[in-house]
Amino acid sequence: MNKKLFFQAIAKFLLGVILVGVLIFLPAGFNYPQGWLFMGILFIPMFVAGLVMMVKSPELLKKRLSAKEKEGEQQLVLKLSALMFIFGFVAAGLDHRFGWLPLPWWVSIAAAVLFLLAYVVYAEVLRENAYLSRTIEVQEGQKLVDTGLYGIVRHPMYMATLLLFLSIPLVLGSLISLIFFLAYPAIIIARLKNEEKVLEEGLEGYKEYKDKVKYRLIPFIW
Repeated sequence: MNKKLFFQAIAKFLLGVILVGVLIFLPAGFNYPQGWLFMGILFIPMFVAGLVMMVKSPELLKKRLSAKEKEGEQQLVLKLSALMFIFGFVAAGLDHRFGWLPLPWWVSIAAAVLFLLAYVVYAEVLRENAYLSRTIEVQEGQKLVDTGLYGIVRHPMYMATLLLFLSIPLVLGSLISLIFFLAYPAIIIARLKNEEKVLEEGLEGYKEYKDKVKYRLIPFIW
């Protein structure tokens, strides 16, 4: 086992738990059942997935831990995404504390099920494509993947994150938070358009793949 990679993964995981916890529970207080539900469905599968990648695919884990974007446009996308999460989580906490526009518990439960299903789709994408990283790049020796979910939409990872992120405010039981997370479709569309430009220029066969798989993000729609 790569000890350096292990400790890097654990450190980032714990930092994520702390940051999300502070953003949610500082404005909401600890008596926030939907907040604890979200923390559980987010971080428990994440921890398990990290352990699996550590054992079976440490190179993929290393790529997933890297977040240094070289593309200027993508740096802006990451900053906008960070702001969306900050405002969305804080809004959910304040919504719970002051009872502005709370949602019933059944909405949180249904959204949690959707969130976990999207997590499964995300895991399948990671299994299908060993070249996935958190940055927009064409890697040395990278091959085009056009089977499985990639035969349905060109960006199945973004399809999964769209479901994941739009279900978050519903799990947290906050309509006000949902307003902020509705920015994500616009953010992800900007990201994937830039990614397609990079892939067309650097990945052999990608233009032909675009002709073969018509839908970018949502099957039969776009």
